[in-house]
Amino acid sequence: MSTQYEALKAPELYLSAFQVEPPAEMGERKMTPRRPGFFITTSLTGATDAENAARKAALAEQAAAEAAAGGTNAEPAPAAAAPDTPRLLVPAQWGLVPHWVKSASDGQLRATKLVNVKSDNASTSTAFRDAWLNNQRCIVPMMAFVTDDYRTGKAKPTRIARVDGLPMGVAGIWSRWTDDDGTELLSYAIITVNANAHALMNRYQQPGNDKTMPAILNEGAYDAWLRSSAYKAKEFLRAYPAQKLLANPVEKGRKNLLGI
Repeated sequence: MSTQYEALKAPELYLSAFQVEPPAEMGERKMTPRRPGFFITTSLTGATDAENAARKAALAEQAAAEAAAGGTNAEPAPAAAAPDTPRLLVPAQWGLVPHWVKSASDGQLRATKLVNVKSDNASTSTAFRDAWLNNQRCIVPMMAFVTDDYRTGKAKPTRIARVDGLPMGVAGIWSRWTDDDGTELLSYAIITVNANAHALMNRYQQPGNDKTMPAILNEGAYDAWLRSSAYKAKEFLRAYPAQKLLANPVEKGRKNLLGI
């Protein structure tokens, strides 16, 4: 899987494609490991499925008690994250730093290797398991990502984007690391899915290796992905249809692999 992607090219795309206010400063277009980027979520408070269930049960019990006492404020217990919970655009580092690392230097060394995680490993890998079980899922907005085409025998960078030119919302996972002095670092990784049978992506990456691609979400599933339980969240992680993606070799002489 690639270690480069292209951030959104215009501030208005954050609102039109993801219903979040654009950042005050757009930041970098070319995203590489450990660079500052953005992810989208509904909450920066992680909680396990059991904790969310207990919270909902407590709220329901409280509402029932108020109703029984003739209270006027009884309302149905809200879900752990209600459908109308506003989405948040969060500045963070691309390259996950697990909460348990001992030092900033250790975290930075790990981050370069933790920019992506295979969907099968998100709930079991030591680096990602806690974030997954605490429902710390997010959406990573991007215009395109880069992969290598080895069909000529030499790696040729190739830009993969949507055919319609609209932004992609890619499934991600985030973490919060806190230093001894209280300094916090938010970070995230992109979740990938197997693409061995994908009509487009199976042409790329090194021969003999499993092919992967970012888990591009359908626009209508954004809130459901963010609000899902950890138990059911993997149902959203599927290969995006090949006919909706466009691959273009990156022209030589451009400033970087994304041609920007």
